[in-house]
This record gives sequence, C-alpha cells and structure tokens, in this order.
Amino acid sequence: METTIIDGKQVAAAVLEDVRADMAALAQDGRQPGLAVVLVGSDPASQAYVGSKERTCNKLGMFSRKEELPEDTSQEALLALIEELNQDARVHGILVQSPPPVHIDEAAVVRAIDPAKDVDGFHPVNVAKLALEDPSAFVPCTPLGCQKLLIASGIETAGAHVVIVGRSLIVGKSLGLLLMAKAPHANATVTIAHSRTKDLATVTKQADILVAAIGRPHFITADHVRDGAVVIDVGINRVDDASAKRGYRLVGDVDYDAVAPKCQAITPVPGGVGPMTIAMLMANTVKACRQQSA
Repeated sequence: METTIIDGKQVAAAVLEDVRADMAALAQDGRQPGLAVVLVGSDPASQAYVGSKERTCNKLGMFSRKEELPEDTSQEALLALIEELNQDARVHGILVQSPPPVHIDEAAVVRAIDPAKDVDGFHPVNVAKLALEDPSAFVPCTPLGCQKLLIASGIETAGAHVVIVGRSLIVGKSLGLLLMAKAPHANATVTIAHSRTKDLATVTKQADILVAAIGRPHFITADHVRDGAVVIDVGINRVDDASAKRGYRLVGDVDYDAVAPKCQAITPVPGGVGPMTIAMLMANTVKACRQQSA
C-alpha cells in the first residue's frame, strides 16, 4: 500500500496565505488583528513557543503584544494584566502560555479572559458554543488544525469512525465535539479512548481515522492500527538520542516506522500537526477581529 504523508508545513503555509488575504480585506476598513501572548516564568519550551507565535505575527503584519512575567508573579497580578488586555482595543486575541507556574490557578486564568478574545478556545463559554455547534465559537487550535489537515488531504469524515486516544480538553474532547458535529467536514462517529480503556487495540483497530493524543512516545504500535487507516499523530515527545545534535529528538505518540506502511495516510512528527497549531491561532485571531468589529 502506498502511504500518503500529510505535510503539515505545506497546509499551514496555505492557511497563513488565507490569513494574509483576510487581513488585507480587514485593512481596507482600517482594522488590524492583534494578538497578546502572556508568558509567566522562563520555561525554555514555552519561551520557544511564544517566540514562534510572535515571529509569525510579525511576518503577517499582525499587531503583537508579548508580556513576559517573572516566575513569582502573583495570581492577582496576572489577573490584573488579563483585565487590561480585555480592555485593550488593539488586542483581539489573548493567549496565556500553558502550563503556568504551579502557584497559578490556570482554570481561573482561562475564565478571566473575555470569551470574545479567547482564541485558544478553552473558556467555558467557547467550550459550550462548540458543543452547541455555534459557528461563533473559538475551537482550540490543535483540534482545528487536525480537521484542516483532513480537509486538505481530501479525507472524508462523514460516516467515518474516528477513534481519538486521549481525553484532554486541549485535544481529545474538543476534537471529538468538532468531528461529530452536524456540519461540513464533520458528521463522524467518534469514540474517545484513553489510558484506562480496556483492550485498547481492539477499539483502535475499528478506526477509519485514528488520532493519537495521549502524550506517550511511540504508544500506538502497528498492532493498534488496521490496514488502510488514516493516522493523525498529535504527540510531540522528546526522547534521548546521543547521536542527535541536541542530545534528543522529537517523536510522536505513534511508532511511525512500524505504523506508516499500514496507513492510507499519516502525519509525521515533526512536520505534521505541530505547524498547524500556530497557523490556526492566527486564523482564530483574524476571526476574533472580524467578530468584534461586526
């Protein structure tokens, strides 16, 4: 079987071209989408993610506000900053980089963001809107990116059995709601599995489309996948590798080398779902600008 490798970099680039076109249309009315990213602490991975988001904003010509706060920033000070950003007319989208330091109540931080500026899609109002199939909802960026990859690859979801391994709101629950919706590029039958699912391989082998989002390197093996399935690997895990320049390499939740030959299509790691997350964040920020200006 010839396997299609789904190129997330290529699809993300196409999404960003659409974002540029949308921004040009908004500019004709004097509107410029703006994104604020808040980072508390100095976690290297989080700093890298925030830097990448800022660079993407700059390349697009999007207004960008980056707030870097010290590790010992209090909950009260962080909430005060969020309220300031809620009131800043230049800012249409607000993202607080996760995870924050342990003394920060992340759920309270998410609830403090104006739902109209919640471009991460985690505020209870947006979660409810997603469940209610309200088109004004902001869908979390990684699930939205997964759906976009399926669309760009011509993979039909209507009537398909999608099995998602992982039940986080960040990916599993949100993607399940998105793909089971009565809407274009959805209408799937969705099963959400997780680490406590009994006889997991029996469940995953039923999938026409298998999504791995459990956060364990090479957790999904060839024994979990039926011939001809589509596999979307959301995992990004660091594993030690003395032969690599940095001393580690990035791998997915799927044992790619063993699984890929069985697949109709599969996303690689890196270069699959990862590039889509920032692209969809930019798309959500443009959507926020348009909705707030309506």
